[in-house]
Amino acid sequence: MSLHSTALNLVSLAEGAEHGGNHDSLNPYVTGGGALLVLLLLLWVTTRFNRDR
Repeated sequence: MSLHSTALNLVSLAEGAEHGGNHDSLNPYVTGGGALLVLLLLLWVTTRFNRDR
């Protein structure tokens, strides 16, 4: 197996995803909002434990 044929196989494997690899049920707004909520919760917990300032 030559390097050229291996590269062609890898390219054809990478192009196999027709929909771009994203799952249909993942909404970017819900995902981003959930991440923001988790980060704000972590910030709130951190400031509650750091009362000496």
